Amino acid sequence: MTAPPLQGSMEQLLSSVEQYYTQKLITHGATPLGVDWSCVPTQEMRFVQLLKLCNFSSPLTLNDVGCGYGALLAFLAKRYRVKTIDYLGMDLSPAMVTQARLLWSKRAHIAFAVGSKCPRVADYSVASGIFNVKLNQADELWEQFIIQTLADMSTSSRHGFAVNFLAPLPPAISGIPELYRAPADIWAAHCERTFRAKVEVIADYGMREYTLLIRKT
Repeated sequence: MTAPPLQGSMEQLLSSVEQYYTQKLITHGATPLGVDWSCVPTQEMRFVQLLKLCNFSSPLTLNDVGCGYGALLAFLAKRYRVKTIDYLGMDLSPAMVTQARLLWSKRAHIAFAVGSKCPRVADYSVASGIFNVKLNQADELWEQFIIQTLADMSTSSRHGFAVNFLAPLPPAISGIPELYRAPADIWAAHCERTFRAKVEVIADYGMREYTLLIRKT
């Protein structure tokens, strides 16, 4: 998949996304609703799928792209509390990063950064839900954003990275225009071809979406 350069509009897109999630945080606080998820169980179900990418048998470094207030850290503390994980969370929203630092400042091996590009190379990178809400952006521009983000995640990941997408709805169901949905084979093929990676598609975990595990070969 390719897209024409739309750099001028990309800055507006990133600003719109930042403002959207900052307002969610202001309205709902450090909760699933504050990052536009419905509840903790579905939020954690997504984390389960994404973390299937990682080998927790030895210490690892992990980038969390679109980290929000750091909800993944709470899940890691519950599920992998005896593991050594050097975590970096990054988010477009300065307010999200400020909240995350307040929540997690006393924990070791944890850092946060504001931005759209990973500032370090880690063993793995994950991103949960960052491609779902396109707001009023044209699909062409949104897909350029996805392409750029996937490329950055590949560059900043030694062993692989994982992302999720909303799956298409049946023809009889009309979707919400502000949400982005795409068949799994489109983005799986893009990752296989562009990054020369092995891609595993995980679906059928109770939600109309799928997770891609992209392992470098």
